[in-house]
Amino acid sequence: MKFYKGVKFIVDILLSFVAIVVLSPIMMTIALLIKLDSKGPVFFKQKRVGKNKKHFYILKFRTMRTDAPKETPTHMLQDPTAYITKLGQFLRKSSLDELPQIINILKGEMSIIGPRPALWNQYDLIEERDKYGANDIYPGLTGWAQINGRDEIPIEVKAKLDGEYVEKLGVRMDIRCFFGTILSVLKSEGVREGWSSLNKEVAKSKDFGFHKNQ
Repeated sequence: MKFYKGVKFIVDILLSFVAIVVLSPIMMTIALLIKLDSKGPVFFKQKRVGKNKKHFYILKFRTMRTDAPKETPTHMLQDPTAYITKLGQFLRKSSLDELPQIINILKGEMSIIGPRPALWNQYDLIEERDKYGANDIYPGLTGWAQINGRDEIPIEVKAKLDGEYVEKLGVRMDIRCFFGTILSVLKSEGVREGWSSLNKEVAKSKDFGFHKNQ
């Protein structure tokens, strides 16, 4: 396991460097379109929880107006479409808004595969992940929970899936997550924009955490 983690880290750095070189024309085109589409910066920065619960700032292409709430997951907003830009709708559906996280991987803050980094104030999710050791590894661009429900699953299930990834960490698991992600993106599975019925039911019995610091 320790040996694989070391190899995985090196592979992440190498692949992220290659990805930036290869995808730079696409990323520059998206950046230009964002500037033409709406006022504001190209990138959206947000404080997230990294390995060993160390905070870092995740990078995404900006898909929302600058007056959108910055510390609340989009699927928890009651009307996120009021904030999402026209271009942002396409970027989110295609997951192209996540491309700048290649920079986070190159900086050694993230991995290609791993638990998705929690917001710094998602206390319930962070606490649940502690039970499974999911906060002890690098968060990923995509992961096991991402291809098994994403926004549709409650915190307890998401943390358990992250723990399952940690337990089965290896080449086979990473390959399953990688190709599973491609299928999920093509099908747009598990993406929810707004306060879903699942969110309402879970919120009745548990505080999601991010309300504490808004």
